[in-house]
Amino acid sequence: MKMTARGSIAALLTCMAAAGVATPAAADGVPVGVPLEGVETTTGLDVPRIATAVPLPVVGAPEAPRMHKGDMLPTPLLPAVPIATELGETLVTSPLPNLAGRPETDGEGSLESPATTVRTRTPGAVLGSPLTMPDGSNFGLPNLTTPKLGLLTPEITGAPQALLGVALPR
Repeated sequence: MKMTARGSIAALLTCMAAAGVATPAAADGVPVGVPLEGVETTTGLDVPRIATAVPLPVVGAPEAPRMHKGDMLPTPLLPAVPIATELGETLVTSPLPNLAGRPETDGEGSLESPATTVRTRTPGAVLGSPLTMPDGSNFGLPNLTTPKLGLLTPEITGAPQALLGVALPR
């Protein structure tokens, strides 16, 4: 069987389309349970149970540098990069023995942090050239000037919260 150029291209496009369909959706975080059973069996004490999610940061496109009239270098020279992630839900539960001073009042305490989105921007840098634009009064040569250096501050935006609870036996 002889493969033509048209058949090769069709096979390649079919494979690319199949790979695009099979790509899984991006996850916000990877769930993780912290295994503390070994500590419990070794010490004989009730240990807390911890379940959380490891965030997967998603890097956005950096802001494109822009040229301004009279500047020889673009601004910002080192652009800030946005990064977004979701802090996964975290649940910590622990046995609370003798809450009211009696063994029959054993309960369970919990600390829960719901999932929340956090957005950040990396620091950036602005640098001014030590030369001016060509000056007609100086035979078309640029003049020396004091170079400028500035840093763009990093940003972090989010609203993490925590809920504290105590459950008593009924």
